[in-house]
Amino acid sequence: MSITYVCGHKNPDTDAIVSAMSFAALKTALGESDYTAARLGGLNDESSFLLKRFGFEPPMLLTNVRTQVRDLDYDIPPQLSADVPIRYAWDLLANSGYKSLLLTREDGTLRGLVTASRIAERDMESIQNPVVQETPVYNILSALEGHIINSDENLFESVSGEVIISLPVPPDTAARPLAGAIVLCGQQEEVVERALAEKAACLILCQSDLAEKYRGTSSETCLIVTPYDAWRAARMLYQALPVSRVAEPVDNLVCFHLDDYLDDVRDVIFQSRFRTYPILDAEGKAVGTLSRYHLVRPNRKRVVLVDHNELSQAVPGLEQAELVGIIDHHRLGDVQTGYPVFMRNEPVGSTTTIVASMFQENGIMPNGPLAGLMAAAIVSDTVLFKSPTSTPRDHRLAERLARIAGLDLNELGKEVFSAGTADKPARQLLLTDYKEFHLADHRLAVSQITTMDSAPLVERREEFLKEMSEIQKKNRYDFVLLMITDVLKEGTELIFLGDEEAIRQAFGVSQVKDHHVFLKGVMSRKKQVVPAMTLLWG
Repeated sequence: MSITYVCGHKNPDTDAIVSAMSFAALKTALGESDYTAARLGGLNDESSFLLKRFGFEPPMLLTNVRTQVRDLDYDIPPQLSADVPIRYAWDLLANSGYKSLLLTREDGTLRGLVTASRIAERDMESIQNPVVQETPVYNILSALEGHIINSDENLFESVSGEVIISLPVPPDTAARPLAGAIVLCGQQEEVVERALAEKAACLILCQSDLAEKYRGTSSETCLIVTPYDAWRAARMLYQALPVSRVAEPVDNLVCFHLDDYLDDVRDVIFQSRFRTYPILDAEGKAVGTLSRYHLVRPNRKRVVLVDHNELSQAVPGLEQAELVGIIDHHRLGDVQTGYPVFMRNEPVGSTTTIVASMFQENGIMPNGPLAGLMAAAIVSDTVLFKSPTSTPRDHRLAERLARIAGLDLNELGKEVFSAGTADKPARQLLLTDYKEFHLADHRLAVSQITTMDSAPLVERREEFLKEMSEIQKKNRYDFVLLMITDVLKEGTELIFLGDEEAIRQAFGVSQVKDHHVFLKGVMSRKKQVVPAMTLLWG
């Protein structure tokens, strides 16, 4: 079963993290265990504190959802050791339907690739060069269904030599020398005697009655009897060779890894001549094979977006993934699909509120720790219900979740907004809750820091402006805004880079000084700051 990743936006805040975790938990409770919560960046101080506070590990870090080799329905053929006879490999290829077999070492690492064409090539070569080299006797006995009739004192591990089928010849025809050869004969006793006298490497008696006469013979020549005729025995002799002799060595192969991206794999395959490509895991062990037809209809990663629906904030590679759902409380963005998907977008103050409603609708109650975490996320995103995005439903569901967890919402709010931020580097604070927007022909970035005491952060205005200037130049933004939202003052200290007159018009203020202004009652980036800038630019 493929995994469905539930992920929030880049630079995730607490609502993005918790809504992903709680939706995945809901799906698991409903029997759909393939849903996994993920995050697209590091945790801010608030999220880290709350996860630890309620006993949760952070969701997995998801860097992109581009299609990888691991997403394909690649082949998983049998893996062979180097000493397996060619005959066994050929039978496997004929009966399994696979185009190739993996030759591996004891530790699972790749040694080579066995294909039917490589076996056929070796078989054709044996006609021009009928020589067998260092072939294990055990392989030969298995291929010929034969047995050794030498004396027990004669031990043979392998045989080598030119293969000669000895047939009756006219007396005046010169006989070929048999020394060091592998000789196949039938009822020709004179050939047997010559082979023993000239010290042939191996003598194979094919459908012969002479076996009993020579049983127990002590000789340097390996004596084997087989029920096969000489022609078939000769062909089977080549199939007794270790499969490693015909395998394409790993140094000649193009291999891919499970984490390789499909785009890169396509480029390599279309420029190479191979039909089959081994697949390796992170440890270099062989796990399967890939062919061109596997690329035609690849499986795609499944994704559910929470707390956002804009490409600029989404996980990289989303265009290659299968988007199966969106749960959000923001304006509709630019994410498009070529097919219907589940979508739930509601005008509430927190995406976690929507997920909490879904728990309620399905008659499921989150456990105490999860309920506490969900309540904290709602408190965080609604700024303790002081944000203009907050609704009575946010407050009602947060109260219900807090009761399940045995918490007081006001005390929880103090915990949420007391996470220390003043000692963090300015750039880290800027990028913790940072979002990019495209409005008409303008590009802007808006960061937000929510705190119980904004004064220490405002005093660091010059540090922030320096970092904001670098970000503006690098990304060619028209505006960079930093919202330092003060819960107790119920307003936002706005530090900005951009046209000062535009800020005056957008927010109806006159006291703008040194790229800084206090916006009374402004608590929400989504419902107050971005709409004001949108209205300004039409």
